[in-house]
Amino acid sequence: MGRPPSTSRLARGTQIGGVVANQAWRKRRARLAMIGRSAEVRARIADEQVLAMATQMVRVLGDLKGLAMKFGQFLSMFDLELVPPEHREGFQQQLAALRDRAPAVDFAAISAVIEEDLGAPTEHWFADFDPVPIAAASIGQVHRARLADGTEVVVKVQYPGIDQAVRADLRNIGLLRGMVAQLVPGFTVAVFDEFRTHIESELDYLAEARTQQHVAELYRDHPFICVPQAFPELSSRRVLVTEYAPGLDFAAMRELPAAERDRIGEIVYRFYVGSLFELSEFCGDPHPGNILLRDDGRVVFLDFGLYKRMDAAALDVERTCLRAAAEERVADLYRLLVAAGIVDESAGVSAAEAFDYVLSASQWCLVDDELPITPELACGAVLLAIDPRLAQFAGMKRQNLPPEHLLSRRADLHTFGLLGQLRATANWHRIAREWLYGDPPQTECGVLHQNWKAARTPQPVD
Repeated sequence: MGRPPSTSRLARGTQIGGVVANQAWRKRRARLAMIGRSAEVRARIADEQVLAMATQMVRVLGDLKGLAMKFGQFLSMFDLELVPPEHREGFQQQLAALRDRAPAVDFAAISAVIEEDLGAPTEHWFADFDPVPIAAASIGQVHRARLADGTEVVVKVQYPGIDQAVRADLRNIGLLRGMVAQLVPGFTVAVFDEFRTHIESELDYLAEARTQQHVAELYRDHPFICVPQAFPELSSRRVLVTEYAPGLDFAAMRELPAAERDRIGEIVYRFYVGSLFELSEFCGDPHPGNILLRDDGRVVFLDFGLYKRMDAAALDVERTCLRAAAEERVADLYRLLVAAGIVDESAGVSAAEAFDYVLSASQWCLVDDELPITPELACGAVLLAIDPRLAQFAGMKRQNLPPEHLLSRRADLHTFGLLGQLRATANWHRIAREWLYGDPPQTECGVLHQNWKAARTPQPVD
């Protein structure tokens, strides 16, 4: 067990700055060490230095928690080629540890947060409480517990002072950019601004409890989606109590046969993307650490700190633009993007360029064909979407995505990254046609979902 994360801007900045300085020093030492060596030896030294830098970055991100660790979790979703090929699998496993096996905080500090927020010691609220966490994430860690009536629950408790730590990281964001830029030059200011926009909204656990209870009711008795019940009456700003929902974690899901992974991938796609178009609301944080597979085949979805409701007009823009792109109506798509304020007509962006840019991020669900999603494919789309200057879309750097669409694009891209890690295959376009065109479902999951919706919809009385 460790101490709570430092909340000092200076201390946290020093840790991040230390990584930047260390990376620069390692590079210089590697260059000196390579003088006079054979090509084979030089390549081995370079590989070792990159691996050492990447490993140090993971360690520091895990210790800092907050925004720094959140970014490390994001990196874990994509095959960004940060390290040499022979080390890549091991490094991805280190990044994956940031999702649920980060350095934990001592239980005494966690118990103090519960007592301070709820007004009584832990034993007053819970008949049993396991002091050993089952997960440690970016802003809080998770413990199993049992209520007086026997209900098994999980209790997520924020690290003491994590709110100040997050705000310190926001002030140190330039240093954080410098650290990651050593390994991922394409990750620019826009990426960090996106994290800045959303991280503070995840600090209110009472609001999250109410949201999760709302979503649990939306998906009550669903045939393949499970959202655990939340207990707002036992939750607070820093304490979140929800129903315990055991299941296989993402690492285990990745080892399942292809057909099972494909089915899970379809369910993930329907939940994170389909809910936007079917319910006008969606979870904005698709993440490997937020899904589990139950014994009964249902997929459990967790973490509702980042949740968005979209109005009808904005949703219609999303649907209409995707239809135009799928139908290759290039001029229509351009007019729609300009009318929505997404493309500045004076920026010199051509209709063809705008169309190609939309395809670069969304083609996976616009092409009517079976498509295996690999980590490499997902990573390429994400890099093009977050920084158009990396490729041929220079004019798109002046795009101005309105706030109501920012989170939906994040959810779409993060879902793509999640499916890439799962290596799922489907005709994603045929699934999407259910909510883009109102087509009847063509998959077993689609039929089950349609039947569930019909059973929940009140029938008209004759």
